[in-house]
Amino acid sequence: MNKEIIKFSILFIVLLLVQVMICNHIAIFNVAVPLIFIYFIIRLPIDIGKGVLFTLAFIMGLCVDVFSDTPGLNSLACTMLAAFKDPIYYAYIPKDDKTKYLTPSISSLGVAIYCKYLVSMVGIYCVMIFSIEYFNFADFKDILLLSVSSCLLTFLMLLAIDSLIIRKS
Repeated sequence: MNKEIIKFSILFIVLLLVQVMICNHIAIFNVAVPLIFIYFIIRLPIDIGKGVLFTLAFIMGLCVDVFSDTPGLNSLACTMLAAFKDPIYYAYIPKDDKTKYLTPSISSLGVAIYCKYLVSMVGIYCVMIFSIEYFNFADFKDILLLSVSSCLLTFLMLLAIDSLIIRKS
């Protein structure tokens, strides 16, 4: 148990630092923004308590907000993403005792199911964050373009990160 806490603490710190020091300064064609810090929420075990999940998601979003000067955007979107985690997971996996204790990854779910889960979670987050940022649907085309391009870039980066983490362990 302590080993898992240390592993997720290191993951939290590394993803936060990479996001605020590198990824916040990347905007491919001024539309695609990598949002790799959400991997922490996506990667948390399914059997984690709801209170702990929401607290960790809020803290991750709040830390990104503090360093990115986006007052409350990421903390709201991360908390909402945490609310969608279990329904999205169980949309692709049957709900039974075996799947209740898994940590979502390529090795535990398989490539196809994990890709569906990952693209769903990233897509939901991207739509939420850009909808909250624009705060109206008058710029629907801009929201859609930002969401789709950022979703694709983030999905590819998170897939690469997951592959690297699994290969090392």
